[in-house]
Amino acid sequence: MNTIKTGLLLGALTGLLMLIGGYFGGKQGVVIAFIFATAVNFGAYWFSDKLILRMYNAQEVRESQAPQLYVIVKDLALKAGLPMPKVYIVPGDTPNAFATGRNEDHAVVAVTEGILRMLSREELEGVLAHELTHIKNKDMLIGSIAATLAGAIVMLANMAQWAAIFGGSSRDDSEEGSGVIGLIMMAILAPIAATIIQMAISRSREYLADEGGARVSGKPYGLAGALEKLSRASQAVPMEANPSTAHMFIVNPLTGKSLMKLFSTHPPIEERVARLRSMKPM
Repeated sequence: MNTIKTGLLLGALTGLLMLIGGYFGGKQGVVIAFIFATAVNFGAYWFSDKLILRMYNAQEVRESQAPQLYVIVKDLALKAGLPMPKVYIVPGDTPNAFATGRNEDHAVVAVTEGILRMLSREELEGVLAHELTHIKNKDMLIGSIAATLAGAIVMLANMAQWAAIFGGSSRDDSEEGSGVIGLIMMAILAPIAATIIQMAISRSREYLADEGGARVSGKPYGLAGALEKLSRASQAVPMEANPSTAHMFIVNPLTGKSLMKLFSTHPPIEERVARLRSMKPM
């Protein structure tokens, strides 16, 4: 169901891009915005793993340095049918984890020092299986596609804003005032709509990663317990995280407080836990 939802949401982003481009710049406006957004996000997709690892001072570890962590990742990767990813540890007490890398052959799983101290082995297996599922489901690629479409929409909206300021409109509209109002509304509403859809895609991928992680580890209760612990810890000791990378973590690393639901990159922890506890151990 969440896979279908993701497809529909990506389709909605595409439709919104075409609608705005047709209104403002016609086919040429859509093409220019899409090419620009693609170029920007292609670079982000290709180099984001190096950037985020450097941002959080993550250090790669070998089996001899973190034997239990390494063995868990290796066993779960085998169960998931994935190549062994690189394993990194992020310094810091706040427990959290994320996956990055442009594809299965260049994947990274990173965990904080805090998560290694806080979680039991069963809970840690659930978290790592969740991150491996993100890799298997190609969520980094899907996120890049969504970001490209949303970025193109925002770019067109900015163009509409400038056109409205200078009293221009690309349409042959006999009522110039009406055309300007339309451009202003587009400039305001289009980025909001694109952001809402992009965040909904992120939430749907989290649900899929929870389900897939529970199946890979065979311990849905372990992941459920881990999410509860991580949520409480995030509320007590928020992580010093860049907001642009918050969607990558298994739980929101910023404040732990619920943002407006439509604009949240993560589903409510209560809903995620309830879904996991409704699954039978495998």
